[in-house]
Amino acid sequence: MSSPVESAIRGVVTSGIMGVANINRALRRRKGPNPYLTGLHEPLTSEATFTDLQVTGAIPAELNGVYLRNGPNPLKAPNAATHHWFIGEAMIHGVRLQDGKALWYRNRWVRSNAVSDALGETRAPGPRHARTDVANTNIIGHAGKLWAIVEAGGHPVEMGEDLSTVAHSTFEGTLGRGVLGPPASGPRHGRTVRHLLRGAAPDHDLAHGGGRGRQGAPQRADRGAGTAPMIHDCMITASYVVVMDLPVTFSMQAVLKPGRVSFRWNPKHAARIGPFAAREGAGEDIVWCEVDPCFIFHPANAFEREDGVVVMDACVHPSMFEAGATGPDSLACPFERLEIDPRTRRVTRTVIDAAPQEFPRPDERRIGKPYRYAYCMALPENQDPAFVGDPRLYRHDLETGEKLVRDFGEGRMPGEFVFIPARPDSAEDVGLADGFL
Repeated sequence: MSSPVESAIRGVVTSGIMGVANINRALRRRKGPNPYLTGLHEPLTSEATFTDLQVTGAIPAELNGVYLRNGPNPLKAPNAATHHWFIGEAMIHGVRLQDGKALWYRNRWVRSNAVSDALGETRAPGPRHARTDVANTNIIGHAGKLWAIVEAGGHPVEMGEDLSTVAHSTFEGTLGRGVLGPPASGPRHGRTVRHLLRGAAPDHDLAHGGGRGRQGAPQRADRGAGTAPMIHDCMITASYVVVMDLPVTFSMQAVLKPGRVSFRWNPKHAARIGPFAAREGAGEDIVWCEVDPCFIFHPANAFEREDGVVVMDACVHPSMFEAGATGPDSLACPFERLEIDPRTRRVTRTVIDAAPQEFPRPDERRIGKPYRYAYCMALPENQDPAFVGDPRLYRHDLETGEKLVRDFGEGRMPGEFVFIPARPDSAEDVGLADGFL
């Protein structure tokens, strides 16, 4: 871990370097259209509310609540030469369902200072992180509230159910760092587990926080992760948080180049996955297990076998950001099973399905437990530079090996699948909708 003096020096140096990088980006020109500014990725230019929406087919009457998604949506037209889909002000989209009806759809920018200023509004209350107050990665329910979050170091932002911005927050001063994009949570444990990042990009010391109960105050245990790896997600089991320290790391050279993503494939960085005893663990408690070089954005689930091996299923890229910052530049992304053995400190990988796919999800009641079904979005097999855009959804039966495919048709792109059980005690494959949608 860095001393306060070292962190301060790094902060000053980083600010200067980022200034040079911004000049380089402004000077760059792109050949051809930017795939992240057209089609599926084209930003919306305004906020809207639509009520009494027409429903084609039927919505299960028991499906009551609001369905939300968060993602980058630039407020102003960005530089097409350097824009990346990870970058831009946060926009929340929501659909309110009640008694078989779709009561409303609305979209709202999360009020960062820049958004409030541009819209002529009073700035939202609450503390700001030194690096960013944009929360454009995910939206989660925690401690009875909605939170927009970002993995780039910013603080969570509390949102109202009408998608208004309530306040930026550090969980009453207990959260001094930003959180990962998709923090893992397990109903078996009665808490939410987060990974927290410290300080400016060259000083990405890693920390763990487990929010307990409805108050959600995190408990931290620092762990140095070496060379500032990009860690997008994590997974939990009954005993562990599973941390992935893989060969995509912060790159000062990347910062100085025109791209907007400051991470690159780093073959010199040893690939490892670490089960971490999360309840009261400290840095030395993590068990690093070697794995062949790869990169994982999203695991589906993980659980412990009786022999002590941790089993984790994930969509695994052979590399990432190897060709530059225009990616994800790896679409050969099979669905794999990783068997992590804390005794031998090795990881065994087995391909479940070789087709390219991403954003795996299970029945969330099974998080951290043995499970049978995983749902994945198909990725285009033609190496589409826009990365997503395939209208198919896969369901993997991990007991029989059967793979079901649901094609939603041209122009209909599924998102991360959310399984809603028909009843609290229903089996994994018995949801509110009959069959595989």
